[in-house]
Amino acid sequence: MIVVGFQGDSAGDASVKALADELAAGQLGGVMFLKTNVKSLDAVGAMNAAFRAASPNLVPFLTLDQEGGAVERLTKDVGFKEVPNAATVAKGSVAEAQAIYAGMADGIAKLGFTVNFGPVADINLNPDNQVIAKFGRAFGKDAETVTAYDKAFIAAHQQAGVLTSLKHFPGHGSSTADSHEGFVDITQTWNDVELDPYRALIADGYDEFVMVGHLYHADYSGGDTRLPSSLSPEWITGVLRKDLGFTGVVISDDLEMGAIREHFDLEQTVTMAVRAGMDVLLFSNTAKYRASLADEIRAILVATAEADPAFAARIEESYRRILALKARLN
Repeated sequence: MIVVGFQGDSAGDASVKALADELAAGQLGGVMFLKTNVKSLDAVGAMNAAFRAASPNLVPFLTLDQEGGAVERLTKDVGFKEVPNAATVAKGSVAEAQAIYAGMADGIAKLGFTVNFGPVADINLNPDNQVIAKFGRAFGKDAETVTAYDKAFIAAHQQAGVLTSLKHFPGHGSSTADSHEGFVDITQTWNDVELDPYRALIADGYDEFVMVGHLYHADYSGGDTRLPSSLSPEWITGVLRKDLGFTGVVISDDLEMGAIREHFDLEQTVTMAVRAGMDVLLFSNTAKYRASLADEIRAILVATAEADPAFAARIEESYRRILALKARLN
């Protein structure tokens, strides 16, 4: 249930070896690569090979954000062929888009990655949006267009054996602020149409990852507690699971973003996310880096489960979903 970012850019780094040890001991679900971890493609491949060798029977989630455009961890600077942002790709046909993403996914797979955090399922509803529209991250202004190009992205990655993640549930395209910076209130701007790509893709059988953003809506916030969607049972267990019928793995957006970090401590973040229905807890480990972060998260999970049978049962649910998804990586 734990995926963390790390420091280091070589398989020989002490921090990378320590992560491999945690994976070998079954104490970590996976790792998240940022640009700071990418010194060269050969070094990335060697690190992923070490992570895979540490847990060959339960392949780790070896993750990155490689959307294209401004959101890329692998760039031309290290010899990786970059692709345009979603808005640009969507100017061509869906078939052309799938061919573009097939090349990208193949490159990711050859480096040993198992998960790419994409495609973006947000709809470009607010042209002044600071995090989606500004960078051309959405495929279009309507759900049908977004869904069609999302399918192309997913199909290309499935062909390469790489898992994908729809994001940012329940919809970041209409927002007027950036959850990297702080609390984002979508109560007045969010529209139910933002769920349509999820509805269509889930109805079509999509069951890999859905990434939940840190978006606050007064009608789905647990009353007076002002919960963002990533900590909200109404959004995760209610809308995503019950209403939309999603059976795959729910993963958080980075739980160190300002929207979370400024309002909740680590124990609150971990326990509230799991109670809300979160399966995988994603921490970039950039706010206050420490090698012990995964240990701290695991200790919270274990202590809470020992004290609360309902929490333990909730962990068991996530465990079964994660195992089922990881089985596909073999």
